[in-house]
Amino acid sequence: MSQIKVGDAIPSMKLMRATADGPKEVSTDDLFKGKKVVLFAVPGAFTPTCSAKHLPGFVEHAAAIKAKGVDAIVCLSVNDAFVMGAWGKSAGVTDDITMVADGSAALTKAMGLELDLVARGMGVRSQRFALIAVDGKVTTLNIEAPGDFQVSSAEAIIAAL
Repeated sequence: MSQIKVGDAIPSMKLMRATADGPKEVSTDDLFKGKKVVLFAVPGAFTPTCSAKHLPGFVEHAAAIKAKGVDAIVCLSVNDAFVMGAWGKSAGVTDDITMVADGSAALTKAMGLELDLVARGMGVRSQRFALIAVDGKVTTLNIEAPGDFQVSSAEAIIAAL
């Protein structure tokens, strides 16, 4: 698929999330239908920019984002549910942010936002991006240039809301 753009629907896919009872399947339909959602994606859990800036910004600003009428904040990474659960716990994530695993990059590829890091030993990952979706349709899409961290920050999303 070509890259997702404003006006497109979030593809209907199954993802995984960590729960107290172990990994559980969650569909993008359940995450997005009938809601205003901020989705931000990172190249990898526990990686430097993702752990030092990206996720902490959303943890810090979750209340301000939700105060703008956002029903859910979702963090996506091409990692497994166990890694996403551990990363969320280590970062102090509360129920304000849903940590979602796209372990095989199926959703990431369906949105055309994959990042090939095979040469670096990291496999196929997600580009760093953030989007706003209303009832499953993308209304804002901020994709970072490789190595950058500006347009997908929590502060940039607050400004876009």
